[in-house]
Amino acid sequence: MDERPHIHATYNEVHIIIKEAAAKISQSFKPDVLIAIGGGFFPARVLRTFLKDPLTKKNIPIRAIGLSLYEPLVDTSAEKIGTEIIRTQWLGADGIKSLLGRKVLIVDEIDDSRTTLQYALSELQKDIELQLLDLPESEREANRTEFAVFVVHNKSKFKVGILPPDVPYFAGAEVGNVLEYPWEALDIEEHDRRAAQDRLKSQMPSNP
Repeated sequence: MDERPHIHATYNEVHIIIKEAAAKISQSFKPDVLIAIGGGFFPARVLRTFLKDPLTKKNIPIRAIGLSLYEPLVDTSAEKIGTEIIRTQWLGADGIKSLLGRKVLIVDEIDDSRTTLQYALSELQKDIELQLLDLPESEREANRTEFAVFVVHNKSKFKVGILPPDVPYFAGAEVGNVLEYPWEALDIEEHDRRAAQDRLKSQMPSNP
């Protein structure tokens, strides 16, 4: 059980982090498609606002995939929770085909163990390779997909998963605590009250 204090992130705080990260992403990657992993859908929607081309006003499409590592699901044994990734939602053949030749940014709320990020990236790359085999060999290189990763928060800890060094990685903020996100709250007013308490505690001087 994680004994570290839980920090309650607010919508406003997340919004500001994403806005600042979007400037860096638009300078070096400029994605054509966003793929949100589970809780990454809200960050992806906010990110799209800041990545919109000011001239064309075109929105970047968002695709969603669902991966479960820690969440207990039907037919999931206790031994699998935290050790085995379960697909709860994935892209079909047409969805994968639509990624050919695109710059795809995978979005998640937090990079904890990096296990789900590694899985999502590697499995999407495998599916892309299968689609490329259906093309004439002369067209495959031009239709390869470029990937990058964005997380709102990167938890400062040892990572089990590994991302290839040639895949750009963007983290909005570094954290050491356990985070509670507002989109997971049943009572948003109570969540915001606790977030305010968190801020007050962080401003208090520590005991010598």
